[in-house]
Amino acid sequence: MQFPRRQRRLSMIIPPRRAALLAATGLAALSTAAFAQTTPATPPAKKDPSNQVQGVTITAPASQDMRTSIDRRSYSLGKDLQATTGSVADVLRNVPSVQVDVQGNVSLRGDPNVTIMIDGKPSGMFKGDNRGQVLQQIPANQFERVEVMTNPSAAFSPEGTAGIINLITKQQRGVGMTGSVRGNFGSEGRKNASVSLAQNTKNLTVSADAGWRRDKAKGEIVDERERLDPTSGAYATSRQKVNFISRGQSHNARASVDYDLDKRTRLSAEARYNDMRYDSVSGSSFEGKTPAGIPNVRFQRLSDGAMKRSVAGLSGDLRRKLSGDDHEFTLNGSLERTRNSQGGLAETFSQLPIVPTALENVRTSDELVQTRLKAEYKRPLQGGAKLVAGYELQLNENDYDNYGARGPKGGVLVVDPALTNRFQFDQAVNALYATYSRPIGDWTVMPGLRVEQVTIDTNQITSRLTDSYDYLRAYPSLHLQYKVDDLRQVNASYSRRIQRPSAQDLNPYRIFQDPYSYRQGDPRLKPQVTDAFEVAYQVRKGFNYYLGTLYWREARDGVTDVVRDIGDGVLLTTKANLAKSRSGGLELVANARLSPKLSYTISGNTAWTEIGATDLGFPEKRSAWTVSGYAALNIQATPKDFLQISGFATGKRLTPQGYKAPTGMLLLGYRHKFNDRLSGVVTVQDALKTFGDKTVINTPALKNRRDMDLDLRAVFVGFTYGFGGQGVPNPRRAREPAFDFQTTPGGVGPM
Repeated sequence: MQFPRRQRRLSMIIPPRRAALLAATGLAALSTAAFAQTTPATPPAKKDPSNQVQGVTITAPASQDMRTSIDRRSYSLGKDLQATTGSVADVLRNVPSVQVDVQGNVSLRGDPNVTIMIDGKPSGMFKGDNRGQVLQQIPANQFERVEVMTNPSAAFSPEGTAGIINLITKQQRGVGMTGSVRGNFGSEGRKNASVSLAQNTKNLTVSADAGWRRDKAKGEIVDERERLDPTSGAYATSRQKVNFISRGQSHNARASVDYDLDKRTRLSAEARYNDMRYDSVSGSSFEGKTPAGIPNVRFQRLSDGAMKRSVAGLSGDLRRKLSGDDHEFTLNGSLERTRNSQGGLAETFSQLPIVPTALENVRTSDELVQTRLKAEYKRPLQGGAKLVAGYELQLNENDYDNYGARGPKGGVLVVDPALTNRFQFDQAVNALYATYSRPIGDWTVMPGLRVEQVTIDTNQITSRLTDSYDYLRAYPSLHLQYKVDDLRQVNASYSRRIQRPSAQDLNPYRIFQDPYSYRQGDPRLKPQVTDAFEVAYQVRKGFNYYLGTLYWREARDGVTDVVRDIGDGVLLTTKANLAKSRSGGLELVANARLSPKLSYTISGNTAWTEIGATDLGFPEKRSAWTVSGYAALNIQATPKDFLQISGFATGKRLTPQGYKAPTGMLLLGYRHKFNDRLSGVVTVQDALKTFGDKTVINTPALKNRRDMDLDLRAVFVGFTYGFGGQGVPNPRRAREPAFDFQTTPGGVGPM
């Protein structure tokens, strides 16, 4: 069954009416490659070093926590004690500009449309409805830093209107065999462990790491609704209370090899695997009343559920250094498969009206196969300029299968057509891009342009509804950097971003969530387009760093959730394109030392958002201010003892139909270094038990308040042991820092 689909899939890679354009592009690429092999790069003109603009990376001590470049900011995880015992979601909460809610969902400056990458490459792990749970299970100690790109250049995909978060994998640096072992034991059965190994020789590096994590979550959800009765003008009310306990575990493994064929050619390969499973038990009670206040529905519900997710991927790279410095050609290919399944058995005891106890078996599953091919050419030009040009192809095959059966307790369950359907979604993106950076006196200018041809096929198999469409769009970017003096600089940037609807957003079939909640997509949703502008001023003096950023974003056709009552107290969540939204704000970041033993990091963001939601029943535009912030105090009490107190808070956030309430968390950590190889760590997560999630919908026809009180408080005690050539420089790595696979002129080298 898959073979005909793959034939159809290949036919959508290059639509016939675009063939001429892509053929011309291929000829141009071949000509460029041939020229690169035969023509030496023009050496850059010599300049006075004191006047040279560092358009790529700001020089700073390697131990500094933050580093900046013309198109991104990089944050080291070395001092974050949560990175030792926590998950990726835990450490992202401590990164400026980033917010993470109780379910692990990530947003940048309040915008949830974020693309998350690993080493500059997109991953299916971070796509779909369960990506937040994935971030809560992947151990943070796999990564050495986080790159934040709120305005990425054209060298990156424009997907994700908020920007890109790039997780950089930790590299073992040393001669010969190196490695480390970690173990952490937490409260209520939480625990995790990991091991990393690497073997370095002159021409070969082989590395591998593996980890295991067990977690637990428990909490309570209270959902209160008021639905307008158009006949009486009164509101019918309902209240649902859910208590749940969830236990999860995950495994991850990675292996990579780098081999230098010669001084100019490197071959690399990597394999990754991650799986996770959550088992949950929940009990709920529901009561609904008529507009007159008379109870008419009352039931209790017990559920056993399980969620599984696995991701397996292979990738390979070829990098060829050409004549001259920073002159190279890279080729990357990858194949990744992500599988999800979620389901459970529920038993409903109805007390009003009185009916026999009913059983319900519902499960959903989906598979994403993502294929990626990327070719990139970098060439230095006269006057210190640099050209980066490339081609990227990304193919996504999505297959969704939903199943549901119902019946009386003790009887035969019958397949329910309202709960059973299959949906396929295929997308092909062909992209050409180029960026050109050039120093002009104290300025560095980097314009860029990306052109993407997108083809989409949808097939609602159950309903026999198929659709296909394609579009060609251009995404420009511009980055400017001005060096005021050796301590100060100004950055300005513009980029056009896009947020394409997810596969489930396009599924027109009504999907069951619980007896009073359904979801439904729209196959003709438009992608959201955002124009983003930023101006930043930074000061760096030694270990002290200060940054202020003004930003402004204008979006159209924003894809958002719309909740409406479809009768009998049942809510249907659909997707819709907002007419327009605008947002802007000021973000301040400071990282400084108060004394040799005391340092701090603090960031704050004041943002204004306006949503034009007239299509959702609001008579005029809605706007609001949001304030959020993060702070950490680091205390090096003795050469062997390090303490950290950190916390974050997120203010009230506007949504199309209401708002999200403020939330926050306090984190504590202590590390003792027994010797150069062994250290112990104690961390406390959500020390004051203040983290939660409250969502309010307030429209004329529907008022809904949903409070989730999730108990995330946990205490971890752990250790880290390093062995082998720790701290010994690896001459191969030091000789070729460009082999970090950063893809734009603004790349930041290893911390």
